[in-house]
Amino acid sequence: MDIIFIDDLRVETLIGIYPREKAVPQTIEISLRIGSSTASAGASDDICDTIDYAVVAERLRKELQMQHFNLLEKLAEHVANILLDDFGAQWVQVSIAKLGMLRGVKRVGVVIERVARP
Repeated sequence: MDIIFIDDLRVETLIGIYPREKAVPQTIEISLRIGSSTASAGASDDICDTIDYAVVAERLRKELQMQHFNLLEKLAEHVANILLDDFGAQWVQVSIAKLGMLRGVKRVGVVIERVARP
């Protein structure tokens, strides 16, 4: 399996369980590993034969600006489902981090891996 990756995509979203987090968007970082065969694209040199990372990034920015998630775990599941269901990925690894949430800690977050349903 080949892997398309996007590292440190910054997205604004409402994330958290505290009242301020439900009212004020936060910047999160998303890193993705998207498992999909790139053999067709390698042969054709045509973007239509692969997962377009620019389209993925734009979709996530738009989608996450319109929603609120209490937990990073739920947000990660949502992103994984988009990649698997809408982009046809066979496998994904989704890493999502909040920035500067704890004193002396640069990032806190979650990493999940999911596979396409048969």
